[in-house]
Amino acid sequence: MTTITRLFDFPHYQLKKFNLDKALVTKYNGEWVATSSAEYIEKANQISRGLLRLGVKPNDKVAIISSNNRTEWNITDIGVLQIGAQDVPIYPTISQEDYEYVLNHSESTYCFVSDDEVYQKVKNIHANVPSLKEVYSYNDIEGCKSWNEVLELGKDDSNQKEVEDLMASVKEDDLATLIYTSGTTGRPKGVMLSHKNVVSNALNASTRFPIPSGEAKSLSFLPVCHIYERMLMYLYQYLGVNIYFAESLETISDNLKEVKPDVMTAVPRLLEKVYDKIIAKGADLTGVKKKLFFWAVELGLKYEPYNANGWWYEKKLGIARKLIFSKWQEALGGNLKVIASGSAALQPRLARVFNAAGISVMEGYGLTETSPVVSVNDARNKGFKIGTVGKLIPQTEVKIAEDGEILVKGPQVMQGYYKDQDKTKEVLKDGYFHTGDIGVIDSEGFLRITDRKKEMFKTSGGKYVAPQLIENAMKQSRFIEQIMVIGEGEKMPAAFIQPNFEFLREWAQRKGIKVGDSMQEVISNQAVIDRYQEEVDEHNAKFGKWERVKRFELTADEWSIDAGHLTPTMKLKRRIIKEKYKELYSKIYG
Repeated sequence: MTTITRLFDFPHYQLKKFNLDKALVTKYNGEWVATSSAEYIEKANQISRGLLRLGVKPNDKVAIISSNNRTEWNITDIGVLQIGAQDVPIYPTISQEDYEYVLNHSESTYCFVSDDEVYQKVKNIHANVPSLKEVYSYNDIEGCKSWNEVLELGKDDSNQKEVEDLMASVKEDDLATLIYTSGTTGRPKGVMLSHKNVVSNALNASTRFPIPSGEAKSLSFLPVCHIYERMLMYLYQYLGVNIYFAESLETISDNLKEVKPDVMTAVPRLLEKVYDKIIAKGADLTGVKKKLFFWAVELGLKYEPYNANGWWYEKKLGIARKLIFSKWQEALGGNLKVIASGSAALQPRLARVFNAAGISVMEGYGLTETSPVVSVNDARNKGFKIGTVGKLIPQTEVKIAEDGEILVKGPQVMQGYYKDQDKTKEVLKDGYFHTGDIGVIDSEGFLRITDRKKEMFKTSGGKYVAPQLIENAMKQSRFIEQIMVIGEGEKMPAAFIQPNFEFLREWAQRKGIKVGDSMQEVISNQAVIDRYQEEVDEHNAKFGKWERVKRFELTADEWSIDAGHLTPTMKLKRRIIKEKYKELYSKIYG
């Protein structure tokens, strides 16, 4: 059997072991189109041969910018890596200026784009990127070359021997990819990940995958330019999982029903939205149905794994699953056995209610710099504990520093930041990566994240406040879409809150309160402000006096990636949000 040491070994291993008909499946014009393991490799070889004819050499950088996950992305990825070049996946939603920065900083020579919107952004800055020779697109775009031209160039296989020689010369410690982290502050940093970094992570994380090899379908929709989804792509290839690509975030519920996947990944924000939608549907029920629905939810919120609540609870849960939760499962396709959640903290209530519903949500932890997985929950062998991010994956060591910071050592730790030795030295010391996260490991070996070191702040009274904990608690309110706790150096914590306008309008209608048409009118309404005060007071009760949000201001605009409030993985850009609402800040603190 092929031993896997480099990323392009995965498809070759898959061909030998599973030889799938549906290795990669993408929907084009309403039809699901499958690519087999053999075609996947054949097309990747064509891309390799085409790129060689275009003059791409080992260590050249090739950028890929795609608005959605699709078969072409994976083919391009393998085609680039096989010849010893590196790929630079770029978030499609970052600004044009950031495109220019990343393409220049990485000195990318070619760029593959998915669609017209991305192409226009690249076209606008192309003249400012001297290294960039040509742009190719997956979709047919007026005025842009098609990726089919590269495939066409590679049809003639007379230089396949050159591809194979280059493949043989790629070592596991060679650089494979540059991933620019969007960062909540400043310019993106290029994380250098080697073949070994990502391969070891996929193989070690696969030990936590609860579905037998060759028996699963996955639905992929988290951006594959992020190392989390990308590492899982390799893991899926290793385990013979059929990978279906969702069309978009908007079509996800339809795609779930069409594909009926066994596994998918999610970020907490998505699970929050799914949960809110389900609760909203329950709230529309009447009479006995409504009573039953909320009885099941209440029961679910008390869930503990491994029958810890006793036989009477399990008996009731069985009834709730039959009558209520089976419908939740159907809405997610009916076959979902596991959802891996990562990239931000998952509210324990969501872990409880989904697992109670028989939908196994397993939270993990990692960073781009650790390729990414450090730890992950697994329901087998008592490896699942709610409120933790699970146990460390094999070959991974974690040390908790004196100040509580999580330090990680293992084959998944990055080589460093590209062209930035100073920043690399700041975070890589004695073989340990300093994560900037605060956490503890309990007596059973479960890792618990308590906060971001960088995001904790002190009030003027010298008390530490961990904003994420407070934000996660407050976001459980259906009235609150986003919240940012502020107060560094001030006498008390306060918050900016972006209301869930849809729910807020429903509430106002139910209560017969006229809130006006514009967002500004809505948030200026005294009845609305009073209602938010109630929500804040209720959640404040869980925190120490010094941590409580003493004042808040509602914002009239919706926080988004495009408007700059959020990173592509939906984390708050704290500095930018504070800057955007400096008038509200002054209003709070005077």
